[in-house]
Amino acid sequence: MADSSKEKVEITEDRIQEAEEVKIKANEFFKDGHYQTAFELYSYAITLNPTCAVYHGNRSFCSIKLENYGDALNDANKALEIDRTYIKAYYRRASANMVLGKFKASLKDYETVVKFRPKDKDARLKYTECKKIVQKQAFEKAIAVDHNKKSFSETLDVDSIVVESSYDGPHLEDGKVTLKFLQELLERFKNQKKIHRKYAYTILINIKNYFREVDTLCDIFIPKDKRFTVCGDIHGQFYDLLNIFELNGLPSENNPYLFNGDFVDRGSFSCEVIFSLFSLKLLYPDCFFMSRGNHETVSMNQMYGFQGEVKSKYSADMVELFTEVYNWLPLAHLINNKVMVMHGGLFSRDDVTLEEIRKIDRNRQPPEQGLMCELLWSDPQAQDGRSPSKRGVAIQFGPDVTEKFCSHNNLDYIIRSHEVKPDGYEVAHGGKCITVFSAPNYCDQMGNKGAFITMGSDLKPQFTTYNAVPHPDVKPMAYANSLMSMFGFA
Repeated sequence: MADSSKEKVEITEDRIQEAEEVKIKANEFFKDGHYQTAFELYSYAITLNPTCAVYHGNRSFCSIKLENYGDALNDANKALEIDRTYIKAYYRRASANMVLGKFKASLKDYETVVKFRPKDKDARLKYTECKKIVQKQAFEKAIAVDHNKKSFSETLDVDSIVVESSYDGPHLEDGKVTLKFLQELLERFKNQKKIHRKYAYTILINIKNYFREVDTLCDIFIPKDKRFTVCGDIHGQFYDLLNIFELNGLPSENNPYLFNGDFVDRGSFSCEVIFSLFSLKLLYPDCFFMSRGNHETVSMNQMYGFQGEVKSKYSADMVELFTEVYNWLPLAHLINNKVMVMHGGLFSRDDVTLEEIRKIDRNRQPPEQGLMCELLWSDPQAQDGRSPSKRGVAIQFGPDVTEKFCSHNNLDYIIRSHEVKPDGYEVAHGGKCITVFSAPNYCDQMGNKGAFITMGSDLKPQFTTYNAVPHPDVKPMAYANSLMSMFGFA
């Protein structure tokens, strides 16, 4: 992000007045959820008057809403350079660090706010909530040193769980997913009902055992005269997932799919989405595929709703089992040896090979840097070269980086997701970098279309776009961490 405040600008009264008028317009766009437009207007206000901390603070909040946490931190820091007593900048920096999982840094800013405003009940509440998270993490780290400790799935006795006679939902047959079970599952979820916890646990254990045996980079082959579908982020929008199946057909041996990460969080039907996708994977293991996204992680699930939703609909123990499953999800897929699909993007090095990706130790939470982090978090940029990510994690990569990676690994192009696009997809980098995003009207406020890609063995991508469909009156982020609602995320 260019720091226009470094330019030498004569701050006249006319410029100050115009900047204030632009800020007022930006505030209105922000209130209406048009965060990108608001961001651009705040940026213009900053060019007019770069010495106003409020403009940087407001733009920081826009960046948080746009999930560009790196930009948010930069603006919060700049606001504090201008005015160390500007309390909202501490809030903005704290919230950006919070969603990046940097709770200690976040807590430090809350301590500052409380020191400035000891009688501020809201500040005290945020400080208390963040401190609880830091203490919980310290406790979990302390008890995690037992390397002989069994995983939750190893201690769970599913056979002892009784299915009550009053349960009227679908039943697994000999512990296995059948087409009948899947169809009844989708209908039950559509009617806002749960499956029995015995079957939920069984699905998770079975899918974990399956994913443990697959590669970090999985190979997919599209036979001649067959088609294949790639979907992007779903983010708990179950009714839009059903619409994809309505438009493109239910997955089957003759209608294979790949879902490219970020199945959960934000949308408040994440349990329904993930159990549907896992059931499809168990039913069609050789023609239904799933990649890990940056939201299949503990820190994201803790803040953006999935953890709270699982606890509300099933149990706290199940959260731990989901984490074990997500750690085994593949990080990328290779279609016909020519198209690589990953959730985020490319790397800080030019010499990365497919073989190196296959060897990544993925059974863990993603590190803050390196290949695994970049596969889940990186984004493309229009200009050549690399730059720090707007998100504050991984990198942004240009057309030349994509060209070198594809040439080095004999690929035609890459497909990734991870970013909202107005039309649900974007073709960039001379056709070599395609983004697909499948959650229309993201969070019920972005107004974007969703999209999916279909291709045959010739690997030529065809795009289908669609609008959001109605869903029950449960708002996005309904299960998010209480700190998120304090910051206006919910």
